[in-house]
Amino acid sequence: MKIAQLLPTTLIEYPGKVAALIYTSGCNFRCPFCHNSELVLPDKVKALRCIPEDDVLYFLRERQGFLDALAITGGEPTLQPDLAEFLARVKGIGYLIKLDTNGSNPEVLARLFDEKLVDYVAMDVKGPEERYSELAGVNVDTDAIKETIRLIIDRAPDYEFRTTVAPTITANEIEETTQLIKGAKRYFLQAFVVPEGKEIVDPSWSDLSALSKEELRAVWGRIKDRFPEGGVR
Repeated sequence: MKIAQLLPTTLIEYPGKVAALIYTSGCNFRCPFCHNSELVLPDKVKALRCIPEDDVLYFLRERQGFLDALAITGGEPTLQPDLAEFLARVKGIGYLIKLDTNGSNPEVLARLFDEKLVDYVAMDVKGPEERYSELAGVNVDTDAIKETIRLIIDRAPDYEFRTTVAPTITANEIEETTQLIKGAKRYFLQAFVVPEGKEIVDPSWSDLSALSKEELRAVWGRIKDRFPEGGVR
């Protein structure tokens, strides 16, 4: 596992749980609005000093009784060839596991479900199908994306879908995006924000306008009847 960062405690990554959070390095997407460019762009990834897997496991053992879960984000965690083995070791300590994914590797997710290695999955849905490759910054197999969505809905113990409403995404396109996740129980719209000190993958997108939280709440009012749970973050 290429673990780039460890956040010792978070109350927001795993709903209702106290979790630690790790970031894996490397991603197969190049979303121009992504603010984790240091985990995505190859030149920046090479400069990272990874945290040894055993150090993370030692930390988790030391925090037993205080932490409930480990959340794993990236980058794209499903690119890690030893992901399942690492999750099995975390499970062996007794932790719940939340996995973030862009949905591009359904076969990896299917294995994790088969082996009962994840408890909560959060999938980023980039936008409507016709704009998926543009928003991901690479050519995307949308059939794989749709396969992952069905896998999550049918097999995940718990899950959420979410869309970071990046610049250029319109209210109507958010409505179109919901067609990809029809039948899902939970969907969130996330406002586009670049944290202080962060640089997005394509800096030119910083100057493009995105829907405000107020505008997102208005959109949510139009789509909320399609999902039992969700909202605007």
